[in-house]
Amino acid sequence: MSGLLALLDDVAAIAKVASASIDDVIGQASKAGVKAAGAVIDDAAVTPKYVHGFAAAREIPIVWKIARASIFNKLVILLPAAILLGQFAPWLIPYFLILGGLYLCYEGAEKIWHALTHEVSHAAIEDPEHTPLDAAHLEEQRVKGAIKTDFILSAEIMTIALAATDGTRGWVFQAAVLAVIAVAITIAVYGSVALIVKADDFGLHLANEGRTSFGRSLGRGIVKGMPGFMKALTIIGTAAMLWVGGNIVVHALHEIGWHLPYDTIKTWAAAVAEGGFGNWAAVAAMDGVIGVLLGSALIPAIGFMKPKKAEAH
Repeated sequence: MSGLLALLDDVAAIAKVASASIDDVIGQASKAGVKAAGAVIDDAAVTPKYVHGFAAAREIPIVWKIARASIFNKLVILLPAAILLGQFAPWLIPYFLILGGLYLCYEGAEKIWHALTHEVSHAAIEDPEHTPLDAAHLEEQRVKGAIKTDFILSAEIMTIALAATDGTRGWVFQAAVLAVIAVAITIAVYGSVALIVKADDFGLHLANEGRTSFGRSLGRGIVKGMPGFMKALTIIGTAAMLWVGGNIVVHALHEIGWHLPYDTIKTWAAAVAEGGFGNWAAVAAMDGVIGVLLGSALIPAIGFMKPKKAEAH
């Protein structure tokens, strides 16, 4: 009997340790996920474009295809790569963060540039050959484009999360944190995308089938408000890319030994406010300005490197 009681005590102790470990993993995942918020917002803001124009019955299946590929890429490709990077070459993490931050700055600045010049962005959904496509071919093309974009953003999310994870706890702990982040972010992003792409259908259903005048009015309001909401989402996503991209670059440069941008921003922000929202807003604004400057500098550089299309004779 005493042996059974001792065994139960051991099981209870193990359960407590396991529970504490799970709490630690979730806590670390929450903190690291906040660091990746900008890339997450951009992911959620970009994806609905790939579903636009299809029959309502195909919207959720398309979102599911992209989400399934996204979770596969995060867990099977990016998570092992992040763990190997963290274990064998952690000194490379700031440089990968700089590359990812510059990518976000470039994407944000390019969106602003094309909005101002009314040109078609390189990320616009279109057939490059300008040939009519059947629905199945167009869907396949859109899904491939969305998965490619998601992979780039997912790589940035996982790198940011890796940098924000406690590396002293071992690679198993890091892998658990990254796995939680991968699953949670994918559910959050594509759950939000599914709600966004079906919101107008829901509004239309309410407007036509609502049992009360309030319900019908709400439905009409949703239908009318969705274009403005999508535009606002695009603006928020662009601002998030520039702010987070600039912030990532500044902090990564600080980690590798170039402290001037980081120290300057901290000093100027302290002059605006010692703490609280005012200080945060000042830092975010200056990070955003740096993001715009870096992204604007990259636009002509990347445009110069792109292969020129051969002119028709």
